[in-house]
Amino acid sequence: MTSHDVVVVGGGPAGLSAALVLARACRAVAVVDAGRPRNAASAHVHGVLGLPDLSPQVFAEAGRAQVLSYGVDVLEGTARTARPRPGGGFAVTLSDGRVLAGTHLLLATGAVDELPDIPGLAPRWGRDAVACPHCHGWELRGRAIAILGGGRADARRALMWRQWTPNLTLITAPDHPPAPSDLERLGARGVTVLDGPVTEVIAAADRLCGVRLRDGTSVPIRALVVAPCFRARADLLDGLGLRPTELTVGGRVVGTVIATDGAGRTAVPGVWAAGDGASPLERVVAVTADGAAVASAINAALTDGPHPEHSAGEP
Repeated sequence: MTSHDVVVVGGGPAGLSAALVLARACRAVAVVDAGRPRNAASAHVHGVLGLPDLSPQVFAEAGRAQVLSYGVDVLEGTARTARPRPGGGFAVTLSDGRVLAGTHLLLATGAVDELPDIPGLAPRWGRDAVACPHCHGWELRGRAIAILGGGRADARRALMWRQWTPNLTLITAPDHPPAPSDLERLGARGVTVLDGPVTEVIAAADRLCGVRLRDGTSVPIRALVVAPCFRARADLLDGLGLRPTELTVGGRVVGTVIATDGAGRTAVPGVWAAGDGASPLERVVAVTADGAAVASAINAALTDGPHPEHSAGEP
């Protein structure tokens, strides 16, 4: 068993950022990286000040090289279990049998995007079927774009995306028609509203070219905006006595998160969470900052020593 001040599970932007801050604070840190980045389907990481648009793989490799230069132990593998140790701290067992011990444990395990079950959608995800306008809007600007509706926030999403294209269509969900006031606002901005649902995503020559509606109508578009269900990777929570918490936006459950107190503390003392697993709606630059902020809090906790019991929301 190898002992560290902090074991970070997850080698994405949040986990590596946390490891960097902790290593620069002279802490012994291990990062377990399963190599399953949430943004693997995207061609580039956009909007990071001072950096060119790198592929997710190159972005991760650069971060890994940086933390390695500070002496962080980066282990490729999958964390199978995480449990409290009788004498304090936590033990993380990897799929190959290696065991890591840490005084504190940071879950930067990320999230999984669960897409609607629509034929043809999954192969387009992260390319010309996307979720975030600030992540992909610039690259899709000016194209014919459709918003796949499914909740009360559809009109607001459509009005947001209208900044990037004048050719915008909102395809509504049968059980969530827009309010009359929303239809008025959409019409004033030139947004076309069609009744859904979408039954097929159509591609040709490896490019999205349209969607088919339930009535058989084909709508020619070049990009599709989808709101997936965000699920925190929660494989390790059972052994720690934690459960994922539902995330609600606009009265609709949009996924699950690992609940924290806002500073990264979970309900189990010594267990922290950062990144997509705790805040799945954020962009790469935001989860990177989150990892750094949580790492600073962990370093302070290591300096202060053991804390009394607390629960998330009550640091």
